[in-house]
Amino acid sequence: MSQSLISGRAAVSATVNGEETSFLCEPRESLLEVLRDRLGLTGAKEGCNNGNCGACTVMMDGRLVNSCCVLGVEAEGSSVTTVEGLGSPAGLSPLQQAFLQGAALQCGICTPGFLVAAQALLEKNPNPTEHEIRFWLAGNLCRCTGYDKIVRSVQATAAQLRGEA
Repeated sequence: MSQSLISGRAAVSATVNGEETSFLCEPRESLLEVLRDRLGLTGAKEGCNNGNCGACTVMMDGRLVNSCCVLGVEAEGSSVTTVEGLGSPAGLSPLQQAFLQGAALQCGICTPGFLVAAQALLEKNPNPTEHEIRFWLAGNLCRCTGYDKIVRSVQATAAQLRGEA
């Protein structure tokens, strides 16, 4: 990692949601803080701030990470996808639409993390079983929905993407 320090802040260049991005951050700032406070991407939420709830889940170089546990400076040269990167200005992604139609959300704190994690699952496995979905999403906690609607929304999206719906 070879970032230059500008008045105590590190200069970082990364690709965020498909766009080349540069920012300055404190060496101790988490990626979650950078995304929300520096880049204005407020989709990822701070739930526990210790990596247990999954509300801040993002993809970083093809891996799911809890952005509260990753330093912003660690994003140097990385590709980061947040919930904002799943859809487009033209509309919601199929997974986001399924969550909406299936009422797979309530308070919304956990929803971005579930969406990012579920999208990663569907990219890896377009035909997951219910058990695989539940196992894959085990790092994301929800206190409102009971998980069934989330699982059904992921199943519906998988069927749609396979052309079965």
